Amino acid sequence: MSISSPLPPSPATAEAKTSDTLSRAAFWRVFGSTFITIFLAELGDKTQVTTLLMSAQSQAPWIVFLGAGTALVSTSLIGVLLGQWLARRVSPATLDTAAGTMLLGITVCLLWDIVHL
Repeated sequence: MSISSPLPPSPATAEAKTSDTLSRAAFWRVFGSTFITIFLAELGDKTQVTTLLMSAQSQAPWIVFLGAGTALVSTSLIGVLLGQWLARRVSPATLDTAAGTMLLGITVCLLWDIVHL
């Protein structure tokens, strides 16, 4: 006697599973790219050097870690909230142009400082 296979999933169930899989993939893609970008940008910057010196000076590395971590989370929260606010009011193309213009301006200022040392 053979056991019949279960009924194929309904289209709604299959669509929900596909949507759930896509949202998980999107979550990990955004999370991973954000983590890597911020980790590499912050690695070896003045904040890391400052926390290294504060930890060595205070002899309280965990307190310095908690303070620095709280500060980084707070500044990241401000950035996320500001980005969300801007995204509701300004088109992505305008945001891209503004960010590129600001980065270009910073680059010109830095090059100007180097040339006129």
